[in-house]
Amino acid sequence: MIVTDLAQMDHQVPSTPSLRKALAFLRRTDARSLADGRTDIDGDKVFALVQRYETARTDAPTFEYHRKFIDVQFIASGEESIGWAPAGTMTVTAAYDEKKDICFGTVEQERWTPVNLQAGHLMVLWPEDAHAPKLAAGKPSTVMKIVIKVAVE
Repeated sequence: MIVTDLAQMDHQVPSTPSLRKALAFLRRTDARSLADGRTDIDGDKVFALVQRYETARTDAPTFEYHRKFIDVQFIASGEESIGWAPAGTMTVTAAYDEKKDICFGTVEQERWTPVNLQAGHLMVLWPEDAHAPKLAAGKPSTVMKIVIKVAVE
């Protein structure tokens, strides 16, 4: 897992052709004005999911992990906390769905780390990173997030 801002991303994340496409997309001047939903960048290898929502407080967040994709979670506006833990510490509550590439579960409170992100920050999550998105960083906030799904190379 890596947490940085878009300006520093090139120096901190291993550069692959697919990750370069993801970063170029986030740097587009119109990225923050996209409608919610999926936007293809490189077919099913690299695509963006634009989301707008209100973060929420919870003492028992739902964690998830993916096997086929790296998540680049970019906060375009607002702020949120994303819980992080090694995927091996997650207790599975819904079996891995291969079609949707997602597995859900819980992590004991003392075994996960909250990571607070503000507008312009991003978090890169590999398949071994369980994460709980959409958590309030203090008080609830309206967030616009662009999640770039990058196929594992």
